[in-house]
Amino acid sequence: MPSIEKFRKSGLALPVAVILLVLFWVQAAAQTPPEDQVELGARLYSENCAVCHGQNGEGRVGATLAKDWPSIRPGLQVENTIRNGVEGSPMPAWSQENGGPLSDEEIEALVVYILSWETGGVPQLTPGPTATARPPISPVPEVEGDPNQGAVLFDQNCAVCHGPDGRGRVGANLARDWSSIRPDLQVKTTIEKGVEGSAMPAWSQENGGPLSEQEINHLVAFVVTLPNSEAQSPGQAPTPAVQINPFLGGLGGVVLLVVLFVVTVGIVLVAQKRR
Repeated sequence: MPSIEKFRKSGLALPVAVILLVLFWVQAAAQTPPEDQVELGARLYSENCAVCHGQNGEGRVGATLAKDWPSIRPGLQVENTIRNGVEGSPMPAWSQENGGPLSDEEIEALVVYILSWETGGVPQLTPGPTATARPPISPVPEVEGDPNQGAVLFDQNCAVCHGPDGRGRVGANLARDWSSIRPDLQVKTTIEKGVEGSAMPAWSQENGGPLSEQEINHLVAFVVTLPNSEAQSPGQAPTPAVQINPFLGGLGGVVLLVVLFVVTVGIVLVAQKRR
């Protein structure tokens, strides 16, 4: 066809082909997950959920997740619960849009992993929260417990919500001045009994939690040694990693390709008419 031959000879064929190849590559990159969803979900679960819900979803101070979900659309139910939390319960909101640390992609991976148990999937045991390296901690006078043992327990049970430095993640800031005359008793009561109507559950064995009285004493001894910090909003999310604009994925990417193709063809036709 003459028009195609003119286009080929115009010298614009190669640039147009390169532009289209680059756009298709960006489109594919935007739609390719960086990690298998189940594997990513397993890692995120161990790092964020297992502390309350148990490594196998059996429940600990949070609800049992390894079960049959009665909902017609269980994926939507689980996603909404993770994204928005459950008001008046120990389940906080985990989505970045609600002040939590998890992106939409991470929440989707968590949902896929949790629902895989219902279809016969086996929970994948992956490393949980990483212990924070700290220098030896001197105990506060008249406070029972060993703050160094408390630091280990804090990393295992509390850091997921309160952050490794106690400044808050989806839980309250603990690195602050305590107004009570006996802050250790205030902290101990909160750990033992929780705070009704909030995201703080009861952790003592006598109230259905996993921790003994001695373990709680160690935790208290550690918490009261946390250095005071400026107030920080609970659950303040870290700056998300740089990502390809989500508009380039799905329908947005297709529209962009069509628009650029039309513009490129228009430029070629105008150039031909001027010859």
